[in-house]
Amino acid sequence: MYAMVLSARGAPLTFEQRPDPIPGPGEVRVRVSACGVCRTDLHVVDGELPGIRYPIIPGHEVVGRIDALGAGVDHLDLGMRVGVPWLGFTCGECLYCRAGKENLCDRPEFTGYTRDGGFASHLVADARYCFALGEHGEDTALSPLLCAGLIGWRSLVMAGDGRTIGIYGFGAAGHIVAQVALAQGRTVYAFTRRGDQEAQQLALSLGADWAGASEDIPPTELDAAIIYAPVGALVPLALRSVRKGGRVVCAGIHMSDIPTLPYHILWGERQIMSVANLTRKDGFDFLAAAAKANIRTHTTVFPLAEANEALARLRDGKLVGAAVLRP
Repeated sequence: MYAMVLSARGAPLTFEQRPDPIPGPGEVRVRVSACGVCRTDLHVVDGELPGIRYPIIPGHEVVGRIDALGAGVDHLDLGMRVGVPWLGFTCGECLYCRAGKENLCDRPEFTGYTRDGGFASHLVADARYCFALGEHGEDTALSPLLCAGLIGWRSLVMAGDGRTIGIYGFGAAGHIVAQVALAQGRTVYAFTRRGDQEAQQLALSLGADWAGASEDIPPTELDAAIIYAPVGALVPLALRSVRKGGRVVCAGIHMSDIPTLPYHILWGERQIMSVANLTRKDGFDFLAAAAKANIRTHTTVFPLAEANEALARLRDGKLVGAAVLRP
């Protein structure tokens, strides 16, 4: 196999060849056909997440086909197309797992962070945490659904039933969740970096009622706002735009510090919430909803060897939609 490997915090990924991995009991080996590039991959590369053990292969929006089965795997088949998401393992025994909240597991493993991921030709995954994808849709179009879509779905559910939704950061997750919200009959307002005309035009082309800069006040109060950009300064801006009783949902795994904010923009029973990981149920629910809503992802495809370029363009805000690597 070959892979783009992170050897140290902040180091560029390097192309390496390795022996083909062997799946253990309960695992499968997946021949990767596409892997989305997520902002969380940047947090891994930049060492912003705790407990990274190097070397590690990033990537957790994986689409591919099973080419080897470990002992005891009887619900997946050789040749089946599957998706491998961020959540790669949970203990099943802690308080949270027993309560059906496996996204909060005390002893989890994460694809591309604590176990090798999909910036590679092959990876080994826990069979219980693979989603069967069927044969409809292109691999590159499906890969952003495995995190941007899943976290987008969970954040939309957590935002509640409000009809007017603000989306701060209209990238991979934003352009997917906007389509789901619109399919549910909601109104979408898109917030981007000032001057990002391409992202604003994408939002309007998908059906958003309005698109503007994050500092702008929308033409109507929001029932809820979802923040995908990892910028803590967006929290008070979003709070100023939501109505009394509204919610601000912070959807990233990492965010810069939230600045001091005046109490009056929180008062009125407004809420600030965070999204932590995902559950397998989120995956099943979202993939069904995405098929029903006929989600279309906007992607820029890079060869696997150009992973550093894809990450750099994501960091600099020079991507519209999602980046995807192909081995």
